[in-house]
Amino acid sequence: MTKIFPLILLTIFLVSACGSGEEEITKIDNPELVAVAFFDALYNEKDVTKAASVCEPKLARLILHYRSPQAVARHLFNMSYDKVKIKPDDSGVKLRKQFKHKATITLYFDGYHQENHLKNVKRISLVQTNDGKWVINEILKDPF
Repeated sequence: MTKIFPLILLTIFLVSACGSGEEEITKIDNPELVAVAFFDALYNEKDVTKAASVCEPKLARLILHYRSPQAVARHLFNMSYDKVKIKPDDSGVKLRKQFKHKATITLYFDGYHQENHLKNVKRISLVQTNDGKWVINEILKDPF
């Protein structure tokens, strides 16, 4: 029994590591869902590393440079939220343009910061890598 116990603990550890959220965000194959997962990781989960995992290396380095989700939100996006709901544009107007390996996504933010209700809109550009994953390559200027 004493020889089996460490093996059981190792198995439990490995299984729990496989279920981490960082792996899930990099496996999403829809650019709109990748964009939502990126901002959700940043604003709701407060996980800069998870958010950077779906960015091109240059943008990921910039995001990781700020270290905290609050600093990224303030300096890169000029938006601060305590909690936020994020929705991709799904109106009848075709604001999202997806070509063969590129997509421009418009996202709507509705949330609160220090008891103030805030709404915002952001656009980001994504590209599809050779292995089929969508990564964020650019934060576009405000559309409005």
